[in-house]
Amino acid sequence: MDVKKREDGKVLCTACSQRCVLKKGEIGKCGIRKVREDGNLYLTVYGLAASYNIDPVEKKPLFHFLPSTPIFSVGTVGCNFCCKFCQNWEISQYPQTHNGEIFGVNLMPEAIVNICKTNNIPSIAYTYNEPVVFFEYAYDTMKLAKENGTKNVFVSSGYETKEALETLSPYLDAMNIDLKAFSDKFYREVSCARLKPVLKTIEHAKELGIWIELTTLIIPGYNDDEKELREVAKWIASLDKNIPWHISRFFPAYKMMDVPPTPVETLEKSIRNRKGGRTELCICRKS
Repeated sequence: MDVKKREDGKVLCTACSQRCVLKKGEIGKCGIRKVREDGNLYLTVYGLAASYNIDPVEKKPLFHFLPSTPIFSVGTVGCNFCCKFCQNWEISQYPQTHNGEIFGVNLMPEAIVNICKTNNIPSIAYTYNEPVVFFEYAYDTMKLAKENGTKNVFVSSGYETKEALETLSPYLDAMNIDLKAFSDKFYREVSCARLKPVLKTIEHAKELGIWIELTTLIIPGYNDDEKELREVAKWIASLDKNIPWHISRFFPAYKMMDVPPTPVETLEKSIRNRKGGRTELCICRKS
């Protein structure tokens, strides 16, 4: 990923919309993008998979992209968000809570693609943590996968910069993007991010011809207001009423252990608020 070196010697990381400005030795908010002593930015987790598995594609969730097929899922430690409800916090927040330490098993791009070829797996999901933060690892894998006829999927929070998304787009076939709420306050206080960049990513991904499905985890007392849910539905419909919207049930996790599971009735209301679009209801744990 291209970086921009500034006159003051600091480096601007352009992988995600956090756009961290880092000096030598500093690590970005994601915990895994670091400026070396030579002034170059590098990825500390290249080739190190913190988690990987063969899943049904519907688990991403993608219900309208290669349905009923397996997908190889892979992710690293680190994340550019700090969601209080994260269900994969043990890996996503590991560097931030362990002074930049990392872990993972050696799994280079060639090995990932070979697993898919050997097992007739038609696609790869970059998931578990936010994939754009391990941009170089994902990009090299995606390019090799495309050369071998394997499709690529991002399961993302939608914080890719325009530059990153356009670089990825020739190799990126589909995205499931978390639209965590329709409130900037929610994003700031719960996820350490902002709403507007996410909306721009969704819009730009559609313009680039990437298949999009959206997911909203409904959390009681945080993003379950009926008016807000109607606004989400209207916004999606204004972009394209055929974009699938997955409504997921919250279960207590990480820093929200005291929040009760989402009532099924709330999820059903969300579906009723979207008229004429594709809405999928998930009452199981999101993974």
